[in-house]
Amino acid sequence: MSQFFAIHPDNPQPRLVRQAVEIIRAGGVIAYPTDSAYALGCSIGNKRALERIRRIRQLDDNHNFTLVCRDLSELGGFARVDNATYRTLRTITPGPYTFILEATSEVPRRLQHPKRKTVGMRVPDNATAQALLAELGEPLMSVTLQLPGDEYPLTDPYDIRQTLEHQLDLVIDGGYCGLEPTSVIDMTTEPPVVVRQGLGDTAVFS
Repeated sequence: MSQFFAIHPDNPQPRLVRQAVEIIRAGGVIAYPTDSAYALGCSIGNKRALERIRRIRQLDDNHNFTLVCRDLSELGGFARVDNATYRTLRTITPGPYTFILEATSEVPRRLQHPKRKTVGMRVPDNATAQALLAELGEPLMSVTLQLPGDEYPLTDPYDIRQTLEHQLDLVIDGGYCGLEPTSVIDMTTEPPVVVRQGLGDTAVFS
């Protein structure tokens, strides 16, 4: 049965954040809030936790996971970003965007697009997510918490606990999250391409 932490959405309690990160480091799978929707997350290096997320979401091996980063300096260790791209990212992060970027050798193959060698990355504007990432010291491997057959992500942490309490190690109640996903921008092309319009102003890419 999963644990349930009520973490303040504006002032996350350090003790609960530390306990949540201990669960992640021990191989746990968590549900946590972002600036778009709730997400499932686990340690970047834990293959078993990744497979648990695949089972929950019923994902095939070709589904792209996202590396959720604290800031652009962390992102730079996992993606190749030229100066022009960096300047663009700096103007709109943190925020509800997922960027498709060329992966570096630091990214495990199971997280890369199998043909294009790309990886999805984002920097969320959410205090709880940022607190987790700061304590963890590395990106979280994540996907949106949208169950098979559902049209929208789960938004209520109590519903998440009731639905997935035997499949997760921790549910973080960080307040209500919206239904709209991030905007997805492919930064490997020139000019960049908006693959999915979601939250976030994409006018800079038009």
